Amino acid sequence: MSWVQTLAVVFHVLLAASIIGLVLIQRGKGADAGAGFGAGASGTVFGARGSGSFLSRTTAILATLFFLTSLALAYFAMRAGERPGILSQAPAAATAPKAAPKPATPELPVVPQTKTDAAPEVPVVTEKKPAAPAAATETPAAPAQKPEAAEAPPAPPAKKPE
Repeated sequence: MSWVQTLAVVFHVLLAASIIGLVLIQRGKGADAGAGFGAGASGTVFGARGSGSFLSRTTAILATLFFLTSLALAYFAMRAGERPGILSQAPAAATAPKAAPKPATPELPVVPQTKTDAAPEVPVVTEKKPAAPAAATETPAAPAQKPEAAEAPPAPPAKKPE
């Protein structure tokens, strides 16, 4: 980081702190209501017009400077991205990719077969018929229900006169 960029960052932070302080010092629009109760003389430190114009003008100037330093820092950051890095300065022979080493695969031992009619490599599944169902137990059928006429809901209980 160059000394100009460092100076811009320090100035930017000081501007931010100054803006925060100035905003906290300013009175709100509702502060004039206190003048009717005897608090009207507190605003005469900065003149007859009060501190409103001085503080608001100073805040506007600091905000403009803050905006300009933000743009300057963005410009510095953009230029920093264009600088060649360490990788671009490396010699070309060193940057050539090397062939990846072959992963070591263990050799599987070969098992000699003793039978001439060896079993097939893939096992064959034969279909089996399902076993006979268990003896059915006698369960009584549910009695048929008669559809009943729709009944009206019961009437609410009558209120007792008091």
